[in-house]
Amino acid sequence: MAKITLDNLAHSYLPNPGGEDDYALKELNHVWGDGEAYALLGASGCGKSTLLNIISGLLHPSRGRILFNDQDVTGQVTAERNIAQVFQFPVVYDTMSVRDNLAFPLRNRGAKPAYVAERVQAIAKMIGMEDVLGRKARGLTADAKQKISLGRGMVREDVNALLFDEPLTVIDPHMKWELRTQLKALHHEFGHTMIYVTHDQTEALTFADKVVVMHDGRVVQVGTPEELFERPEHTFVGYFIGSPGMNLLDARVEGATAIVGGTEIPLGADYGRPEGRVQIGVRPEFVTMAEGAGGLAVRLKRVEDVGRHKIIRCDFEGQAVNAIAPEGAEVPADLSRVVFDPAAVNVYSDDWRVAPLSRKGVAA
Repeated sequence: MAKITLDNLAHSYLPNPGGEDDYALKELNHVWGDGEAYALLGASGCGKSTLLNIISGLLHPSRGRILFNDQDVTGQVTAERNIAQVFQFPVVYDTMSVRDNLAFPLRNRGAKPAYVAERVQAIAKMIGMEDVLGRKARGLTADAKQKISLGRGMVREDVNALLFDEPLTVIDPHMKWELRTQLKALHHEFGHTMIYVTHDQTEALTFADKVVVMHDGRVVQVGTPEELFERPEHTFVGYFIGSPGMNLLDARVEGATAIVGGTEIPLGADYGRPEGRVQIGVRPEFVTMAEGAGGLAVRLKRVEDVGRHKIIRCDFEGQAVNAIAPEGAEVPADLSRVVFDPAAVNVYSDDWRVAPLSRKGVAA
């Protein structure tokens, strides 16, 4: 197990990068705790796999260092870093049996046969392949082969870190849930440092202790699922996390009031007078149908009943405003106003969250 430190880390695939735009991975300075489970979450092309490959040693960074437990491993090859990595598509030895595939990492390190047999049996049970241990991998389906890859990554107990690069892509939906549950159980039992790359917010939020959200080659927030939901530090986090994502509206903010298209929206704190492109963000869960003449004037577009609740889709001067209502709620056809919970409204300047001010004018 290892604490992983990213020290002034950056990477470009160009031989002579000029400006910041030439970098697939912008400068990163982060410390990820020993024994914690992290998910790298973001859209395709945001730098997730690049970062994972640098951590594993498959890619040497253009700049900066990687440290495991404060030891510089930047120049070490993958084998010297003592990590296990599971890739998006299955990597198995077709001519070997399932048992021999799972046992390979242990036998390669000279583990005792009794220990190998015990671990292989335990992992086979975890991935649901006890009944095919004697079969050759060649004839198995793609999802069965990926389960072997997962099992081979998990069979060692002494690794510094377990790295997963979108490992459930070829797994059927029911098995995805089972394997995520097993991975979480494995983490709780052995305390490995785990890093799990995905573009699926459900996978990230259900697997990880902390989610590392990436956008355009940057880490824009590291936090618990609750922190990402309640206090997105960047508008991308608000948009990407949640279904639907956070409502974002251009505004002018004066103290504890936001002015949106001439309508005053109360805020839960004093934000001063932020400059730049100012927006307020509020999640649909904290938007309700207004009674009477108060609130923000909107145009109802449609109502989507998704079983557990209803999504109310509205428009405000070309900007989407979504609200979530309980399943049994009646949504009037002439709905024309919504209100925001002041305590749940975030303020953003040039996409970054503005910290509220205290009564003395000092950032809280």
